[in-house]
Amino acid sequence: MRFENLRVWQEARSLTKTIYQLSHSGSFSKDFGLRDQICRASVSIMANIAEGFERASQAEYRQFLVIAKGSCGEVRSLLYVAFDAGYIQPETLENLKVHTFQISAMLAALIQRVEASR
Repeated sequence: MRFENLRVWQEARSLTKTIYQLSHSGSFSKDFGLRDQICRASVSIMANIAEGFERASQAEYRQFLVIAKGSCGEVRSLLYVAFDAGYIQPETLENLKVHTFQISAMLAALIQRVEASR
């Protein structure tokens, strides 16, 4: 098994692609601080899933999944900033919130499975 086969990593990758496309267009693209922060946070989700998966212990894997879950919350929070600044529409905010909630739930379930296997 490889981390690329994990559905949660695939969903995080999809979210990251969407965030990059969204933040690199229109007025959003000119807000360098917010754009860079939301991109880094979305990349952090998928990167921490991958890094944890490749670690030597279940405890390390769990810790990286917890970090990924935190980054998912960060993305969601930054989406509100983008919305409040007028960079994204209500429907876009809602769709991306749902996507982050799904990823967060998947991470929570994976964390529980890792904990149970220890």
